[in-house]
This record gives sequence, C-alpha cells and structure tokens, in this order.
Amino acid sequence: MPNSPESQDPEDLRITRLSVGRESSRVQPDRQVPYGHVLCAAATLGCSPAAAVARLTALGYADFELPGIPLPLTVDLEDALLIKGETYNLSWLELGKPVPLRHILGAAGREGRSPAEAARRLAAFGYEVPAGHPLPESPDTRDIALIRTNPRGDGKWLDWGAEVPAYQVLGAASALGYSPHAAATRLVELGLRLPYIPEPGDERILRYGVGHRPWPSRYSSVPSGHVLDVARETGRPPGDIVARLAELGCATDGPVPDAPEKDDLVLLSQELDGRAPWLPVNGVVGVRLRHILRASLVTGRPPAEITERLATLGHWLHANAKVPAVAEAADIRLLETVDRSFLDNVHLEHVLRSASLTGRSPADVASRLTALGYRLPDEVEYPEVRGTVAA
Repeated sequence: MPNSPESQDPEDLRITRLSVGRESSRVQPDRQVPYGHVLCAAATLGCSPAAAVARLTALGYADFELPGIPLPLTVDLEDALLIKGETYNLSWLELGKPVPLRHILGAAGREGRSPAEAARRLAAFGYEVPAGHPLPESPDTRDIALIRTNPRGDGKWLDWGAEVPAYQVLGAASALGYSPHAAATRLVELGLRLPYIPEPGDERILRYGVGHRPWPSRYSSVPSGHVLDVARETGRPPGDIVARLAELGCATDGPVPDAPEKDDLVLLSQELDGRAPWLPVNGVVGVRLRHILRASLVTGRPPAEITERLATLGHWLHANAKVPAVAEAADIRLLETVDRSFLDNVHLEHVLRSASLTGRSPADVASRLTALGYRLPDEVEYPEVRGTVAA
C-alpha cells in the first residue's frame, strides 16, 4: 500500500529518506521521527514543516519529536542543516537538551555562519541555547578546533563557560595560525574563561620571533633578549614582563636582569645588532665560540668578558672551549666552516673541509682548532700545503 511506512512510492521516499551529500537519513516505522528530519524534509520538498508532519502522518508515522513552540512557517535547507549532527550518517540534534557549544561552532563553520547567527537560528527552531553566553558575530572556521584540548588530534571538547588553561591557548594558537592574544580574545568571545584577562599589550609581549609565526607555542620558551627588548620599547621593568609572560603560560629560556647592561641586547641578538632574532639558550652544547668572538669585535670588549656576561644571562660556553685573549677575524672565519660542537670529535674530513673553505693548510687548521679546544683524535700528519679556496 502506498500510504504506509513501508511504502516504496518515489514520492513517499522523498520524505522518508533524505540525502545530504554522502550522508542519508531514513525514518523508521517503529521509531520517533526526529525534528531535524522534519525540517530537512520540509526544506527539501519546499513545503512547511507542518505540511511535512501531515504527510508523514498520512504515511502512518505517529511519533514525532517536536518543539514546545509553533513550527516555523518556512525553512531553508541551509538553516535545517544547522541541526545536522557531527556523525558519519545523517543524524540530528535532540530537542530538550542544551545545545553543546561544539555543535553551534561546528554547524556555523560548516555552513559559513557566525556563531551568533547559528545560535539565533537554532533558538528560533525551538532548541535550547544556553542564555548568558553571547557569541561573536564574525565567522571563523577555526572556532571548532579552538575549543578542543588537542586541535590537531584527539581531545576533549570544551563546553559553555569552561576554563581554558594558558598552555592550551598557546598550543591552539600555534596549531591554528593565530597569535596567542588573538586566540585568547576569541575564546573569551566564545564564552570560555581564561586564568587571565587578555590585554592589548600581550600582542607585543608574546611576539618575539620573525617570519610567518613569531609566537611561542605550548612547549617553547621566550628568549631573554626579547624581554629586554620589550622593556626598552615600553618602559616596563623586565620583571613585570617576565611575570606577565608567566600568566600567559610562557617561561623565559634564561635569567633576565633587572638592570641590563648597555651591551646586553647586542650580545643576545643572533646578528649582534640588538634586534630579533634573539639568541636561544642551547642547553646541550652551549653558546657558540664564534658568537663570542664576533660580539667581542662588535663591542670592543675582550672575549673573556663577553663569555662571562653571556654566562650570567644563561648562555654558557662549553667547558672544552678555550677562549682566546683577543678576537681575530681569521678565527671567526675558521669557525664559520666548523659544523662540530665541543662535544664532537673533529676528524680528518672536517679539517680538510675547513682548509678548503678558508685557504689555510690542513696543518694550520688542525693546530688552530686544537688551540680553541676542539678534540682531534685522528693520528694523522696533516699537510702544510695550502689548497685553493672553494667557491
């Protein structure tokens, strides 16, 4: 019979079986018809939800999930799809339960709506959207990942009013391409709580690098040179900036002096120009001897004095290194060609490479590297002949 739940009439199947992309929803004769199915069927057939209920009733369906408010007169398919669940099959949001924040943000991102607009449409359909949590009017497809404890993989979904740890703000910002301050501001707009109040100055305090993503991540540390640079620029004491970084979930990679010396920013900059990029603390092999010698030439201070000051700032020189009394350009040039640390042995091939790049004889290179503290364990008689400088 055509007017039965088992009907295979094509017109009847249009309302009992729905397809959205690769997902499908089919109402069962012995089960409740979901409200979402009613709305989507009405949008698909171009009729009112009440007409969709009447047609399904005529087909023998008797149990409907309906809201406690009058049905909308019309419904667009885009609006109906706001009710679609995040499952592999076409499923629907349930009435009578608070709508999870995850659902609103997922639906808004999927349908190109702002969270506020998606929430208003769901409330108009009779769904329970928690009051007291205004949502942003601007759309952002990253919102759904922003409220996940691990935006790149498995993780829990944060719901209305949850507190977000500072380290999660950093991790989410790094994974999604936000600045940490922008991520924090967006989380507050989404009704979530932070252990701190975002401040406009946070953007500058957190921006310590150069390039596409100059922000700290969950596991990174902020160079002390950056702290001194911000202090110089803003006039704030370095200790205040360190304290604010701690509130934002960041640590510094070395000690920060309360009263920096005039050359500290130069010593802590990778290019010795007092600007970013800043020298990171290397906790394994220490600061490069080449950096110390270059800093000596730039500042006019003895290498030993530079070494002592950098150690005070957390950049220690490996114990095997032997600091020359005077910085020489020839030593700096030689060290540019050495890709070994003071923990490594320097072998014949390394000596020959440096000789080729500097135009010095292998014997001269080996002798000078030994004098600077490198270990050359190979029992080799290095030639005195100079080679041609490699291009």
